[in-house]
Formats: sequence, C-alpha cells, structure tokens
Amino acid sequence: MAPTIVRDGQFRLFFFSREETSIHVYVAHVDGKAKFWLTPQVVWANHTGLSVAQIRQAQAVVNAYLKERQDAWNHHFGS
Repeated sequence: MAPTIVRDGQFRLFFFSREETSIHVYVAHVDGKAKFWLTPQVVWANHTGLSVAQIRQAQAVVNAYLKERQDAWNHHFGS
C-alpha cells in the first residue's frame, strides 16, 4: 500500500507502508520518481528518470509539505 500524502502540480508524495521504518517519502512524476530521507533533514536518497531540475522541484515540494507528510506518517504508523 502506498498512501498518497498530497498532490502538487505534476508531483505526488507517498510512502510505502511496508518498506522500512526510517522516515522517508517518494515523489512521483510522469517522468520518474525520487526518494527523500526526512530526518534529521530532507536529503535526496535516489531517483529514476528525473532530471536534476525535477529533483530540485521535487525536494521543494517535499519541503513545502513536511507537516502533511509527518501527519500522514504518524496516522499510518500510529506514532
């Protein structure tokens, strides 16, 4: 299951609920996706198919929705 946290333009933020316990988020785009670690700060982990500019845009979206991401993670995992 990959709960959608938010959609922003061409980006969809989500996480896989059974992947790992480290706080992270994926950002999907029509061209590919990127994974970001969120603690202790937002850091790009990996990507497929995205340009450097798209990765920067994706990171900006992640930063813009940190509270929503935290709320979704806590709601899903009961923290």
